[in-house]
Order: sequence, then C-alpha cells, then structure tokens
Amino acid sequence: MSFATILDQPLAPSPALRRFAALIEPNDAARFEVMAQEARELTRQNFGRTMRMFAPLYLSNECINNCSYCGFSRDNPILRVTLTIEQVLAEAGHLAKQGFRQVLLVAGEHPKFVNGDYLAECVRVLRPIFSSISLELGPMETADYLPLVEAGVEGLVVYQETYDRGIYADMHTSGPKRDFNWRLDCPERAYAAGFRRIGIGALFGLAPWRNEAIALAGHLEYLLKRCWQSDLTVSLPRLRPAAGEFVPPFSLGERELAQLICAFRICFPHVGIVLSTREPAPLRDALASLGVTAMSAGSRTEPGGYTGQGKHEVHQTVRGRILPPNESSDDIATGQFQISDERSPAEVATLLRHRGFEPVWKDWDQALVGR
Repeated sequence: MSFATILDQPLAPSPALRRFAALIEPNDAARFEVMAQEARELTRQNFGRTMRMFAPLYLSNECINNCSYCGFSRDNPILRVTLTIEQVLAEAGHLAKQGFRQVLLVAGEHPKFVNGDYLAECVRVLRPIFSSISLELGPMETADYLPLVEAGVEGLVVYQETYDRGIYADMHTSGPKRDFNWRLDCPERAYAAGFRRIGIGALFGLAPWRNEAIALAGHLEYLLKRCWQSDLTVSLPRLRPAAGEFVPPFSLGERELAQLICAFRICFPHVGIVLSTREPAPLRDALASLGVTAMSAGSRTEPGGYTGQGKHEVHQTVRGRILPPNESSDDIATGQFQISDERSPAEVATLLRHRGFEPVWKDWDQALVGR
C-alpha cells in the first residue's frame, strides 16, 4: 500500500504517532522542559555532540512550475540563470575553502536547462571536492536517478511542501509539480535507485502546523519501514519572504517549532533533523541542543550567490518568457527566498564549539563502498 493511500484513509494511528500527536498538543513551560530534557538526552545517546555541516549550491533558478510561495515560480518576473559547469566549479571552490565537504545541489525544475546529462556532469566534477553530494530537484523516475547515483550522488531531499491535498492544489497552479502523488512517492523511487540518504519535510505556513506535522510524522514512519537501508532525515522549514510576496496563511511560532523538534526526536530517536539558515541566528543556537543533527551555514539561495558567477548571463523572465537582456544590469540572479541567519560558516562553527558541539564537515566517503 502506498503512502498516498494511507494518507487518504482515516486509519488507526500507531503507538508512535499517538504519542507524537500528544507531544505537539499545547503544553506549559514545565511540560515543555521535560520534553526538552528527554530530546537532549536521546540526541546525545544516538548522535553524540556532533553537528553535520552542509551548504546548498544553487545551479539554476529556471522553473516551469507555478508555486504560489516560491521565488522561482515560473510567472514571477525575476532574474534567472543556469550556471555552466565551470561556474559551478567556482562556486564549489568557494564552499570548499569555507570548510564544507558536504553539499546540496539545488535547482528549479526545468528540463531544458537542468537535465540528466547536465546534472551528471556537475556531480562528476564536484565529486573530487566533496565527499557527500545530495540533490534537491524536481522528482524523477528511478531510471533517471540511477546514473546520478553512479556518478557519485548519495543523498536526495524532497519536501512534500504540504500534505493537505486541497491546499497543495491551490498552491501549485501549473507544471508537473501539480501531481501530488508523483511527488509523494519520490522518496521510494530514490530508494530503489540506491540513494544512501533521503530527506523529507513540509513547508510550514501553508497549512495548520499540527495537521502538517502529523502527516509528516506518518510519512516518516512509513519510510522507516520501506526504506530502512537509507539514512532518513526530516526538515521543518518555515516560509520566508520571497519574490511574489506570498503571505503565509498559517504560522508556526518559535516555541511551537522547538516543541515540534522535541516531538520528532522523542518519537524518532534515530532520525536526523535538519535546520537551515531560514531561521534567525539566536533561534538556531537555542534549537541546536534540542535534537538538530545537521545545519547549513553561510547559505545563498541564488545561482552564483557565493562568488557572483553567471551574472553576465542573467536574464529576466515574465510569465516564463525570456526578455531581451538589460545591458546596464550587473545583478546576480534572484534567490529562492531570503535567509535569516547571515553568519559565516566559521562563525556558526565557533558558536557550536562554544556550546560543546563538534562541527562535522565530513562524515562519509565513497571509498567506503568501493566507488
């Protein structure tokens, strides 16, 4: 039975999901502190005092989807570019100098600009630089993932965005991303292709957060049974301002986010929890000890954002149509969303060490499996 079928049926929840639902109910300060202590202890037992460090590397902001909340949405009149292989290498060199050995390649969904051959070549040139390469792209068939895994990719991240079918349909008005089930089944197709890490998540702000969290927890529990040979991670990103000026209809407060992280750690003690630079620095510092196991740092959400690569090839699109270049413009491409934590990787690492954590820049090498 697929998770799409499970999601659509009001089946009896498992003991883990019943406990999860209870843990995210409103509680007082005393109860929250009990949760926090349990979450901290479980994190230390299963992950020690380490924090996996990674960075996103945006390849392209071209996209054929219309997603109301995304800065890359096709109809947004933004500056777009797809980096060449040489430009990708320049961006990668900057990240490597910052200490990163784990990178997440991100792009909008546009087969004309970001196809399998382009991605495979990106991976081949980046493999000598990074020990761990993951992807966050439009969902693919298992057969299309296979050459990327062979080229050296080990991880895939795919957020369902929202598990509410009605809201999902309202938010995704055109493009292949409209297919809810195709996206929902993506982690299993990736698992069949041999990805070692698989990350899922929901974009909080599109639907009531408790409903979203329970569906996400159910999806995670389902994947733990079917994709048990892969390391699973969960992300809990909150919507940030972006081109298009979308206003989230719902909110997830800082207190509730902390409670949600504790609930995931308590109910899924072996699952990694990822925290990005979407969140402000003081909050990230506070959440680090509650169950988070991976953090990005010094992030940019636009292609060429680290070194200015591609700025001479930037073009504007209006409703998917490329306009003539503006010769007077020297701007880089538009980002997917605004980050909140602007600190450098070195500053984040220093803060983590000050709080007793060990930043981990490399935790995997292809040599371990003979590749």
